[in-house]
Amino acid sequence: MGQYVIVGAGPVGTATAMLLAESGHTVKLVSRSGSGPSHDGVERVAADAADAERVTALCHGAAALINAANPVYTRWPTDWPPIAAALLAAAETSGAVLVTMSNLYGYGPLDHPMRETDPLATTGKKGRVRVSMWQDALAAHQAGRARVTEARASDFFGPEVTGSHLGDRVVPRVLEGKSVTVLGDPDAPHTWSYVPDVARTLVVLADDERAWGHPWHVPSNEAASARQMVAAFSRAAGVQPAKVKGLPNFVLTAGGLVSPLLRELKETRYQFERPFVMDSSAATATFGITPTPLDEAAAATVAWFRNRPPRAA
Repeated sequence: MGQYVIVGAGPVGTATAMLLAESGHTVKLVSRSGSGPSHDGVERVAADAADAERVTALCHGAAALINAANPVYTRWPTDWPPIAAALLAAAETSGAVLVTMSNLYGYGPLDHPMRETDPLATTGKKGRVRVSMWQDALAAHQAGRARVTEARASDFFGPEVTGSHLGDRVVPRVLEGKSVTVLGDPDAPHTWSYVPDVARTLVVLADDERAWGHPWHVPSNEAASARQMVAAFSRAAGVQPAKVKGLPNFVLTAGGLVSPLLRELKETRYQFERPFVMDSSAATATFGITPTPLDEAAAATVAWFRNRPPRAA
């Protein structure tokens, strides 16, 4: 059994840590607070991911270093570069494979399903941060200083995913029989990535040398509109389909005047106003990973929201 270091104790880091631990591996789960799941195979570590020396020490003997960190959305340009540099330095020194959890921002708007071979042509500042992270890691790989790979997913949903577009603003309202408001066009086709599938992909990429030196799209179901996703949650919950409406652009623009988060969404608004579709067939063909069927994923998501512990006031 191997040793793994995972940076980030959010939904992706937690799901990946549990998947590894339940397979008999040992995991060091690193976050600023030292939070994470309780499991004999998971050691929760409080550390700063931007501290290269500390992360390098944690990676001693590790097969892979999985970057599942998620800095505050409004601080990506300032917070991501030192974290990415520290994790790459730790991988170079320790020999652990660096597996980075990333997204689709780097491609920018496209008129076809996104593939790993598409150029990283975004002009958005958050997208450029992600592009720079990958380019630096790839350069280290090509120079023989490190072994790296990257998983790219679309918007998350699933157990413990509360802050996404299909999180707290959607599932609890479905369960309460209330209407749902989503960004952009509620009928635009959109790819959604189920977090347990993300975790499975990260583990495979860490262990299969065919993955190294390349980015891979997380195997995800066929694109579905926000309205179709809400209908799937409604079916899983055994309730009448919730009414779905789109948030008008003027509301988002006005909200951005007072909310930094809403202001940041302007860069990625195109993802919800037009088809935003990811082709993940390469990972399926290469590694045999298939996405969890939508109805099964929706049922697990609904069950988690129904049974989650009460939130603190």
